[in-house]
Formats: sequence, structure tokens, C-alpha cells
Amino acid sequence: MNDTTWLDWPFFDERHPQMAQELDRWCQQALADVDHSDTDSACRHLVKILGQAGWLRVAVPQGPDGSWGGRWPQIDSRAVCIMRETLARHDGLADFAFAMQGLGSGAISIAGSDALRQRYLPRVASGDAIAAFALSEPDAGSDVAAMSCEAVLDGDHYVINGEKTWISNGGIADFYTLFVRTGEAPGARGISAFVVDADTPGLEIAERIDVIAPHPLARLRFDNCRVPVTQRLGEAGQGFKIAMMTLDIFRASVAAAALGFARRALQEGLERAKSRRMFGQTLADLQLTQAALGDMATEIDAAALLTYRAAWMRDVKGVRTTREAAMAKMAATESAQRVIDRALQMFGGAGVMSGMPVEKLYREIRALRIYEGATEVQRLIIARELLKDA
Repeated sequence: MNDTTWLDWPFFDERHPQMAQELDRWCQQALADVDHSDTDSACRHLVKILGQAGWLRVAVPQGPDGSWGGRWPQIDSRAVCIMRETLARHDGLADFAFAMQGLGSGAISIAGSDALRQRYLPRVASGDAIAAFALSEPDAGSDVAAMSCEAVLDGDHYVINGEKTWISNGGIADFYTLFVRTGEAPGARGISAFVVDADTPGLEIAERIDVIAPHPLARLRFDNCRVPVTQRLGEAGQGFKIAMMTLDIFRASVAAAALGFARRALQEGLERAKSRRMFGQTLADLQLTQAALGDMATEIDAAALLTYRAAWMRDVKGVRTTREAAMAKMAATESAQRVIDRALQMFGGAGVMSGMPVEKLYREIRALRIYEGATEVQRLIIARELLKDA
């Protein structure tokens, strides 16, 4: 069972259902036999095949005369969400590989010079360069303004010192979109953004980080790392604004990834309920199971409506969607955790066996409730936006 009725909702143009169907067919063939035994190699392979198939073009804009490599003139949030939902339903690491190409290059799309866009975006779209987004620090995760990694201007270069952590694609990325304190003003107004190539002297991988759903993660250390002024994104002191604009584009897509995980869990749960015999009947015949399935389906549709509303508002209305994206991210990730937990329960002991689909989904969903703004932070964002408008 793969419910695609949501593609008939009025949030979408004709191109969106067509893309979703093409991607689903591609996933069934290309992702069926991906070797996950070496996470780094698997991620590199996924970026490569996503690029070769043209799917990474969705993550970047077209640019003048198509020179940036994108599929459409602007990044289409609905398309990004469809990509992530579909990939996540098939393979969590494939979703991760696609998402990080978009998030890692998003600030370049938004604020990069023409030279930087020409240098990096086509390689991201083709899968020839792996991107990363370096914002978090050991003492500055949700509180971005507390970051201490700093860059000091020295002639036509900045000298960067400090650390970043929880950096997705850390250790395999070809370049990092880096946010550091440059001191133009206190707090968030004194942060700037740069593109730093992975082989820049003074940048090293201080630690590889293992998590419950294997993804490439690392702690980065900068020791007198010299980066040309021309690698800065936007003006000095605009880094926080650029970071938030980037997250506004891709935060709704985190909700979409959660939807993909939840839909797969519902699919697995339905198949289990219909085939599992107990007490002279199937699991699906029990009213408790039916109630659980009803709750799961309803939570998925509610989260999907919030997710695609946020993406539609950004694409069609052209308005800020800080509140809507936060609602979608919070609702989708929290409800997906509940949906997956119910599905796993239907499998009993088999559900916690390593390698079972529901067991992998259980590990995949947990991080989504934290990264790109934990659930608690999303609540604060929603309340702040409400108070601002009151």
C-alpha cells in the first residue's frame, strides 16, 4: 500500500504528482540494493546516483541561463518536500543525502556572489561535490547567538578559530557553509557566513560522531584557518539572517521526511496486522489494532496538511513561513514518533530485531525531533510569532 491521494490536494501544480510518481519508480529500482555497511561510502554513492539521475537539481535554483544547475528558476519548497517524503519512505540515508545537498548549499543560493554560485551550485546539482551546513557548536545549538567560533579580518582574508559539532556530512563533505562570529554587533547581529573548502589548511576533523541512525557526522576544528574575503556570503554581520532564511526553506522538508517515515511505518503496520494470526483471528480483527491504525492514519494526514500548507505558502504566496514551518516540523516529527512506535508494537518482539524496517524507522525518527530546531524550540518560535502578530 502506498497512499498517493494526498497528491490530489490543491497545494500542488501538475508537475508535482508527476515528479512524485517518477521518483517513486526510481527509488524502487535504484535504492533496493544500496549497501549500508559503510555509512560514508553509502552516502557518497547516494549523492552520486541522485546527481546522475537529476534529482539533486531540485535542491538548487536554475540561475541565469540555467548555469547554476537547478531544475526550476527558484527552489520549490513543495518539490523539496515531495523529494524528502518519498526518499525517506524508501531509505532514510537517501533522504539525508538529498537534504544535505540542499541545506549545505542553500545559503549560497540565497546570498552567494555570482562567482560562488557558479563555482559550487552546479557541482552540488550534479552530485560531484558534497555539501555541509556548519552552524551548531558544543555550547551553541538551539541558542545560535551564543556561538563562539570566530573569524578575524586580516587583510583580504579572515582567520577562523574555534569548533563546530553535530555537523552532518562532516568528514565526507567537499565544502562547508560555515557560520562564525565576526563581531560587528553583539549576539546574532555579529555573525557572518562563509564557504570553506574541506581541504583548507587549518580545518580538521576533530572527531567522528556515531549516532543511533548511522549518518556521517563530525566535530570540526578550525586552527588559524585562513579564508579569503571573497568566500563570505552576503555582507559581514548578515550570517544569522542568512542561516534563518536557509532554515525557513528547508525546515518544512524535515516535516516531510518525518511523513515519509510515518507512511512507511503505517504500511508495515497494515501488512503485519493483516497477516499476523493470534487468538484464532488476525491482528487486524482486534479493535485495539483498528483504533491504533485509525489514529496513525489521522495523525499522518494532519501533519501532511500542515507540511504542504507551509511549503505552498512559501512557493505561491511568497510570504515568510516561520510560524507555519515550525508548526509543520513540530507536528510531523512528534506524530511520526507515535506512529512508528505503534507500528513497532504490532510486530512484538520482531519489531526490535536489528535490521527490521520498523526498527530502522524507530532509530531514524528520533533525531528529527531535535535537529534543525528541537520540538521545544519550535514551540517557542510559534509563540513568538503569535505574540508578534497579536
